[in-house]
Order: sequence, then C-alpha cells, then structure tokens
Amino acid sequence: MNTTLIVFVVLYLLGTLGIGVWAGTRVKNTSDFAVAGRSLPLIMVVTTTFATWFGAETVMGLPAKFVQGGLNAVVEDPFGAGLCLVLVGAFFAAKLYQKNLLTIGDFYRQRFGKGVEIFCSLAIILSYLGWVAAQVTALGLVFNILTHGAMGPQTGMVVGLLAVLVYVVIGGFLAVAWTDFIQMIVLVIGLAIIAISAAGLAGGAGAVLDVASKRDLGRFLPEPSFTQLAMFIGSGLTMMLGSIPQQDVFQRVMSAKDSKTGPWIWRRTTISGCCLSSSWKTCRWSCRSSSSAHCCRPSRARRPPRCWRPRPASSRTSSSRSAPA
Repeated sequence: MNTTLIVFVVLYLLGTLGIGVWAGTRVKNTSDFAVAGRSLPLIMVVTTTFATWFGAETVMGLPAKFVQGGLNAVVEDPFGAGLCLVLVGAFFAAKLYQKNLLTIGDFYRQRFGKGVEIFCSLAIILSYLGWVAAQVTALGLVFNILTHGAMGPQTGMVVGLLAVLVYVVIGGFLAVAWTDFIQMIVLVIGLAIIAISAAGLAGGAGAVLDVASKRDLGRFLPEPSFTQLAMFIGSGLTMMLGSIPQQDVFQRVMSAKDSKTGPWIWRRTTISGCCLSSSWKTCRWSCRSSSSAHCCRPSRARRPPRCWRPRPASSRTSSSRSAPA
C-alpha cells in the first residue's frame, strides 16, 4: 500500500472541502449558488466545461472501447461531444445568455409552460443517472486500487460521493468551478507525465503507431451494413444533439461573466478536449507521444469585426475611396 499517495489523495479531498466552505461564504442568493453569480472569467469557464466533458468515463472507460474497436467505437466521445459544444457556441450560447435564466427548466417553462418544464426536467434527471453512476463507480474503483483492496469499491463510492456532495451543497456552482479549475491542471499535467512515461516503456510512439496501423485502430467509418451504420449514426447524434438541452451545458453558458465569453469558448474547449481525449485513448493503450499535444493549441481568438457604417456623402472624398480589386 502506497501510504504517501493515499495521504496526498486525502489532502486533495480535504482541499476540495475547504474550497466548498470558502465558496459557501460568497453565496448570497440563488444566482450565486446556481450559476456562480454569472461572474466566471474565460479561463474558469474553459476549465469547468472541460472537466464536465472529460470525466471518469472518458479517462477510464473510453480508452478500453478504443482498444477494442478503434476510433469507430468512440464516435460519441470525443467526436459527438465535441460537435455538441460547437453547436452550442454557434447557435445557442449568446441567445440563452441574454435570457438571464438559472436552469434549462426555466427556459422550457418560459417558452412552453409549466407542464413541459416538469416533463423535460424529469427526462434530464433520468438521463443523468448513467453518467453519474459512471463517475461514482470510478471513485470507488480508485479508492479500492489505492488501498490495495483494504477499502471496498462500495465504501470508496460512499466516501467519494459524500466528499462531492459536501462541497457542492455548501458552495454551489462556484465551488464546482474552482475545483474543476484545480482538477484540470492536475489532470493535464498528470496525463502528460503518463504519456511520456508510457512512450518510453512502449519503445517510442512510432512503435505504438505501427501496431495501431496493423490493427486498423484508426478506422473511423463503420462497416457498410445497416446495423453498423445505424449504431454509428445513432451514437454520434445521441451525444451531439442530446447533450445540447442539458443542465450542465446550460449552467456553464450562464455562468460566464458576459455574453462575449460564452459563444466562442466552446470552440476552444472542443479543440483542446478532442485532441487530449484522442491522445489519452492511445496513451492508455500503450503510449502516445507527448508531441501530439501541439495540435491542441487553438488559434488565438480574434475580435469580431466592427459593423461598417457609411459616412455622410459630404464627408467623402475621392482620395478616401479604395481602388476596386
């Protein structure tokens, strides 16, 4: 049993509880609790969105699916999930932010009435059961592995779930945003270290990519049969379209400090998340060269062009007119 590692994990959990208590002192109303008072800066929205789409099922579950079926088996995440964020940023984020709502259920009530709000809220709750179960199960598995079986998976699930509930109930979404910020720093650094170490153990990224090529793990399109095509399209569309009207996405849109932060933040998160997720799948199989992280650097955001307004005719001069192209 690695006592040092367990001590660090315990300190980490205590730190998250401390963040929850600190965040609780800043919660003054419902808006502070639900959407962090609509005050999160760009970097905080990036990390909390990234954390939501890079959870336990991505780190521990999807690599196994990739090994078994290649890219074809993981069409829903990161590809479907990434396109979901692109669609949210392109068509929904700015318009939803202007409505100044707290939950996606509020939008349904405002647009369609109380009955639709209740029905959709119940559907959202049911849709989260599998996702939450994956996170809790992963927590129990981590504690079980860390203690070499001294703590059972069920006990680990209870301990981890209680820790999460405490800081969420006390600090609300502000506590979630801060813990996500810290967790993403730890996650990215940790995955980078693992990628470098695994590359050395596997004999270099070239050897791994050769084996991946022989096993055809890079094949994305399914077999040309009705069943395979239906499963492929259904998996992608379910994640891509089904995740748009969800509370976690809506909450992160509404938590941004202004309407300019939300719409284009999803593109940056999507690029980095898809690249890191794809690299992690290959790394978990054996290794993925850390040089692949270079593709995750999104281009610097540009300011949107200002609207052109024609000057009065009296102020125009022939010298100010540009020559035709």
